[in-house]
Formats: sequence, structure tokens, C-alpha cells
Amino acid sequence: MRMEKEQRTDGPIISAFSLGGFKVDDGVYRALLLTPERADGWEPPALDALSVDAVAPLLALAPRPEFLLLGTGATLMRPPVAFTRAVEALGFGIEAMDSRAAARAWAVLRGEGRWIAAALYPLS
Repeated sequence: MRMEKEQRTDGPIISAFSLGGFKVDDGVYRALLLTPERADGWEPPALDALSVDAVAPLLALAPRPEFLLLGTGATLMRPPVAFTRAVEALGFGIEAMDSRAAARAWAVLRGEGRWIAAALYPLS
């Protein structure tokens, strides 16, 4: 799916996604860590093994992101309760949704200039 954006903002924008991955600028990433400043490929653990360590670069962002957007893959799945509690204990909100919805939400929220972070699991 190709995504069109009305507003332009600094930083990485997901311009398209498919089963092959997420297109950001000149790269395509199977799984992705996003900050308002950069996009990095990610080798995520199985969702049921997700820990704060797996997203540590996002939580170390300064200034602190408003919340962590978690794309859980092709379908919405709940992240582990221990992960959610650990993220919240560090003072971050977390919003989980399927990775397609998370990619679209990233574009909208960054278009509004929101300072967020995202971890997107592969679509396949």
C-alpha cells in the first residue's frame, strides 16, 4: 500500500508497506524501530518474549516520546503484560495495534509534529 501525506514533517516517514516490509526514504525494512529522527531495521523477538531491552533505543530518546506505538504484525495482538507494565513504569504510554494501522498512525501523528516512537513487527 502506498501512503500519501498531506503535511510534511522532519524525520522518517513510511511511504509504503507490503508483505516485504516498510518503505522509509530509500530503504525497505522488514521490521522497524522509528524515532522522529531516524529509522532502523529491527530483529524483534517473538511478541510473547518482547522486553524493554528490545526497544531500549526508543525509550532512551531525548526528549522523552509522548508514547510508544507498537505494531504487532499482521494482526493486533496484546503485548506481554510484563512488557506493558515495564514500559509504563518507565513513564511511557504504549499503544498497540496491527503494524499496518501503526504505519498509518505514525504518518498522521508525525504529520501533526507529535514526538513519538514506534516499533513495528513484520507484516508476514
